[in-house]
Amino acid sequence: MTIREDAAELVRVDLAKANGSAYFGQTGMIDAGGRVGDGQDGQIQFDRLEFESPEDLMRHLYYTCMRSNTSEPPWTTDGSTVFCPRRFDGWSCWEPTLAGTVAENWCPKFVLGFDPRRLAYRTCHENGSWFVHPHSGREWSNYTNCIDTEDMQLRRLVNDIYIGGYTVSFLTLIISLCIFHSFRTLKCTRIRIHIHLFTSLALSCLFWIVWYKFVVEDPDVLNANTPLTSICVTVPGNSCAYKQSSLQGWCVGLHILLHYLMLVNYFWMFCEGLHLHLVLVIVFIKDIVAMRWFVTIGWILPMVLVSLYALVRNTQPLDTEHCWMNESHAMWLLTIPVCFSLVASLVFLINVVRVLLTKLSSTSPHPAPLGLRKATRATLILIPLFGLQHILLPFRPEKGCSLERYYQIGAALLISLQGLCVSCLFCFANHDVIFAVQCYLSRFFPDLVTHPFLESNGGQPATQSRDVVV
Repeated sequence: MTIREDAAELVRVDLAKANGSAYFGQTGMIDAGGRVGDGQDGQIQFDRLEFESPEDLMRHLYYTCMRSNTSEPPWTTDGSTVFCPRRFDGWSCWEPTLAGTVAENWCPKFVLGFDPRRLAYRTCHENGSWFVHPHSGREWSNYTNCIDTEDMQLRRLVNDIYIGGYTVSFLTLIISLCIFHSFRTLKCTRIRIHIHLFTSLALSCLFWIVWYKFVVEDPDVLNANTPLTSICVTVPGNSCAYKQSSLQGWCVGLHILLHYLMLVNYFWMFCEGLHLHLVLVIVFIKDIVAMRWFVTIGWILPMVLVSLYALVRNTQPLDTEHCWMNESHAMWLLTIPVCFSLVASLVFLINVVRVLLTKLSSTSPHPAPLGLRKATRATLILIPLFGLQHILLPFRPEKGCSLERYYQIGAALLISLQGLCVSCLFCFANHDVIFAVQCYLSRFFPDLVTHPFLESNGGQPATQSRDVVV
């Protein structure tokens, strides 16, 4: 396995929903030599943001490594001892090594998936030449031991959970949308808002599946969308291992679309909370006026914010590599609106529960137990509709902690199955939907399904267009 094949394998792992880097961390430290005090002149430490491009970073590391040749004393006085010459392989600096021995270097810290506590190897032959890989025909450093296999397996598991969860959510959301569009009795403001939210969630699920299958799991796409593929550092004894390739803009467009849909999801969850708050507090509001504002907030405002995010990020060279997977300082343009929508939704939820408790306690013969029970049920039901479960995601265990594995799996389930959750609660268990489906089925299967009017002796549907589903 060559160095580039190792890197390609690492790129296949999940990069945490636009929260990672294919090769370099947001900031990092590199040990350009091997173990400290083991024939090394010292550590080279750098912050990737100090360099305008990865090419400048590679050039800096190369010249820093090879510059030591002019200052270090000769290894022997008589020239009888044979050494392999100093080499920079594109990741690490290898000091002159005694013939017939194996050199060791700490694994690079800036390569995603590498454990910097492990060692890489490079074999020096008896004749003073470095080991040449039989397939590539070039000098080769063995970085296979650097790969954190447990972390890679975890990332693959998390990827599979995301893909499976999004697929289930997408299917249930499509079924829900078909039901909403099939019955005239479901044409009300509350259901129309549900339709917009479900549509945004379904599109988001679909394109996240595309992202994981055709970007995250395809290293060729990531390699083609990075300035690193055009870097060629000429190292004595090695031919140029990098080839010029054109950037593939479609994955960048997919990244922007995903972040747009993410904002749309949060803003329509905000609209759900705002509508429920207006219905309970203001009571009388024109549905046409409300829907115009909701459409503006839910679809148009995210477009403005994502366009601004794309323009700002595109001005930073290091933020435009690997299909924009790297963490970017421009992300605050999206983070602030999302945090605002979550805080506002939490305020709406608290006020809804307060209003429910007030109304239920004045009409119930046993106000406290019944009111608390219904308010608790309403709270639990409205949490996924308002997206408030995402408030728990920032509380992430420290990296390497035993709880991190369970956090990542839990977060993957929580995020990917939101579509399934809202479909079950606000479509399949919705009283209006159940009423409409029963009416429809009773016409074709009267012996199997009883008409709901006959069941309730002439009653009405359980909810009206302005009722709160609790």
